[in-house]
Amino acid sequence: MRLAALAFRLLDRVSPPRAAYAHCDIPCGIYDPHLAQIAALSTVRMNQLIQELPKPGSPASAQEVETYQAKLARYIAVKEHHAELCKHELRIIWGDYFKPEHLQQHPDLHTQFWNAMKQASKVRQEVNMAAAQELLATVQKIAETFWKTKGAEVHRQPSLQTGGGELLYPVPKR
Repeated sequence: MRLAALAFRLLDRVSPPRAAYAHCDIPCGIYDPHLAQIAALSTVRMNQLIQELPKPGSPASAQEVETYQAKLARYIAVKEHHAELCKHELRIIWGDYFKPEHLQQHPDLHTQFWNAMKQASKVRQEVNMAAAQELLATVQKIAETFWKTKGAEVHRQPSLQTGGGELLYPVPKR
C-alpha cells in the first residue's frame, strides 16, 4: 500500500492533476423550506431540554456533575448544528430559488433572509428560547413567501413533536 502511495505522488509531480470544482447548483429546481423549519423547530426543542435539565445540587457527586455536563454539551451542540443547518437551507433557497421577479412581488424578502441569518447566529451563540422561537417564526414567514411564489396557500399544522410548535405546509390552490 505504501509503495502505491509513493507511485501516485511521483505521478502527481510528473503530471499534476488539474483541480476540479463541483457543487450541487445544477439547478435541479427542487426547493423546499421544510428542512429549514425542522431545523429551527429543533433549536426550540434543544432550548426546552436545556431549560428542563436539572442542575446538580450541592453536594453532587462527580458522576452527577459529569452527567449534567455531558447532556448540556450534547444539547448545545445539537442546537448549534441545527441553527447552522437552518442557515444552510435558507441560503440555498435565497441564492438559488428566488429571482428578481420574486423581489418585486415581495420587497422585504432580503430583509426576511437577513433577519433569519442573524437570528440563527444568535441561536447558536446563546441559550435563548426567545431567539429560537423568533428564528422559527421568521423561517415560517419565509416558507409562506416561498409557497406563495409557487401559487400555493399555506396551512399551519401542529408539529406533533415532543416540543410542540407548528409547521407550514403548502396547500395547492384549487
